[in-house]
Amino acid sequence: METQPTLVFPVIRGLQARREYYVAMWSLRMLRQISIFDEDELPPELRAQRILNKARIPEIADYILDNPDDYVFSALTVSIDSEVTFEPLPGQDRLGLLRVPMEARFIINDGQHRRAAIIEALDQRPELSHETIAVVFFLDIGLERCQQMFADLNRYAIRPNRSLGLLYDHRNDRARLAKLVITQSAVFRNIVDMEKSSLARRSRKLFTLSAFHNACADLIEGLATGHLNRDANFVRDYWEAVAEYFPVWRQVLENRLATSEVREGYIHSHDIALQALGHAGNALLKQHLGDWRQRLAGLQEIDWSRHNAQVWEGRALIGGKVSKATTNITLTTNVIKQALGLPLTEEQQRVENAYLRKAQ
Repeated sequence: METQPTLVFPVIRGLQARREYYVAMWSLRMLRQISIFDEDELPPELRAQRILNKARIPEIADYILDNPDDYVFSALTVSIDSEVTFEPLPGQDRLGLLRVPMEARFIINDGQHRRAAIIEALDQRPELSHETIAVVFFLDIGLERCQQMFADLNRYAIRPNRSLGLLYDHRNDRARLAKLVITQSAVFRNIVDMEKSSLARRSRKLFTLSAFHNACADLIEGLATGHLNRDANFVRDYWEAVAEYFPVWRQVLENRLATSEVREGYIHSHDIALQALGHAGNALLKQHLGDWRQRLAGLQEIDWSRHNAQVWEGRALIGGKVSKATTNITLTTNVIKQALGLPLTEEQQRVENAYLRKAQ
């Protein structure tokens, strides 16, 4: 006969580093019902986890609420600060019931923000309470071990670079647009790197998906119809028209010119130029929708050579190196807009004036 009340979880028993652990399935409602030990008031050296960043919670909760049919979460990792009992089911070695004393402390080693966001989402969508999430239980053998678990679980957690994140993101409308333009373009499909956010010197690509995404987003701002294919055709027409004024892009595409040679020689073959062309293109299409193709001829009036420090130093280059800072993108945009006969915005003129004063 039991001498104390217990919580009972159906689990699968496993073994890691010669220590037993258990995997359970909790309903989302249980995340609110099971008391999790709150360490926020303890000093860092006495905590097993970082302090909850409440600013992150609404974004994660919105992710659940906006995608009720296809949200996905990995398992929570929880330490149990108590003696537990595993009772195998008849004829089973790994399947059984885990009995945990009611007074046991549950400490989240990985997943505290997911838990908080799920609880917030349940306030708005109670029907989600019967859905489930996997929970991995480790038996806590002291603060030092618990802190080490936190360090180990986060040691190799590397966020995917932005290009790869965009490549696999099918909810982001701007990402879908950029990817569709690339795949449908005879020029760009082979000169845009779809998974790297920075290009190695020997890369055979000229641009990154993240930069092309930004350029497309800037280009279509205020012009999108909301129809993906129609917008993609519109954007592709612009970029392919632009590419006509940069024949070395096609030479790279046809393997007649080394990418490294082009990138070392010209500003127009760097992400900053692509983004600036997106900014300038947006103004061009808004102000000259009927004759924007003819006005693009102004691009050939620009000296795109990296060696032309008089034009590019302080704009696209800082100390001879390409800079993708916001101010540098604006200053590069200004060169393009002036060549296309487009007026600068008030903010662009302010940045231009500051640059000219500094250059004197």
